Amino acid sequence: MFVDRAVIEVKAGVGGSGAEAFRRESGVPRGGPSGGDGGKGGDVILLADSQLTTLLDYSYRRHYKAPRGMHGEGSNRTGKSGEDLILKVPPGTVAYDDETHELLGELLDDGESVVIARGGRGGRGNARFKTATHQAPRRWEPGEEGDERRVRLELKLIADVGLVGEPNAGKSTLLATVTAARPKVASYPFTTLSPNLGVAQLSDYRTFVIADIPGIIEGAHEGKGLGHQFLRHIERTRILLLMIPVDTPDPQAEYGRIREELGAYSEDLARTPFVVALTKVDLLGPEDDLPDLDADDALDVVYLSAVARKGLDELLELLWKHSQSVVAEERGSGDGAEEWWNP
Repeated sequence: MFVDRAVIEVKAGVGGSGAEAFRRESGVPRGGPSGGDGGKGGDVILLADSQLTTLLDYSYRRHYKAPRGMHGEGSNRTGKSGEDLILKVPPGTVAYDDETHELLGELLDDGESVVIARGGRGGRGNARFKTATHQAPRRWEPGEEGDERRVRLELKLIADVGLVGEPNAGKSTLLATVTAARPKVASYPFTTLSPNLGVAQLSDYRTFVIADIPGIIEGAHEGKGLGHQFLRHIERTRILLLMIPVDTPDPQAEYGRIREELGAYSEDLARTPFVVALTKVDLLGPEDDLPDLDADDALDVVYLSAVARKGLDELLELLWKHSQSVVAEERGSGDGAEEWWNP
């Protein structure tokens, strides 16, 4: 089961209280204060783990609490700090405060971490309050409470290429043909209810990740159809492949609807580089002409058939070139894929 959203309740550890104690040492007249400080409460930390792919674990358990700090002791001994509670999530997870909608952090790479609830500070023991005029204080402090909040976790897939198109555009068929992924393929709309990832492999050990996203419909940016469940997952793809079947009544109008939905959801998403693929060309007869498409903003316009395996090799090379050009720009190492691949 693919779970890409979860809400959990987290509570960081309470700090330990400071101690009230006095020395009883031979040869030390009247002794003195020796109460130690309390330990700090444990933090609640999110840690990105590449072995995970969904937020499924957090749909079974909602409440998480970090250990408290230990109290201070005599002889100026500080209490032990509470251990941090580490919650592992897949890379691509974004954490929000569910009440204020504040962004707490996002984890893009394996091993990245973010503190979502800080443990309380330990209280001071009475040894901290000794002064020249107050040699035997009995004052001490309780530990502070740790942060407590409701956290919303959202998973946004990280892929090189995101497949975008209306239902039955052939996205799942393409993914199953060029990768080892096995998404559900059928002749009715919305067979893909959750995103699927696959790795396309080319010669010279080159690979890139393709994400098959549920079909987009008009009004998706307002939550219609699968709505935001669809659009959220293509925000982090490096390039998009807009897929339009050649048997659609008006390919130009369908292209316009897809571009409009992307722009209505996010200006950044509308600026994401994209390639247009006119799919299912095997449905055309020998005398049928390939439909023309006015897509000046596209990197390229290609024609293909995943079922007949027409144009797939050229498509993969094209997607590789454009996706690695984006990688090169991100790394600041040049403009072209070849320069990045063979430095």
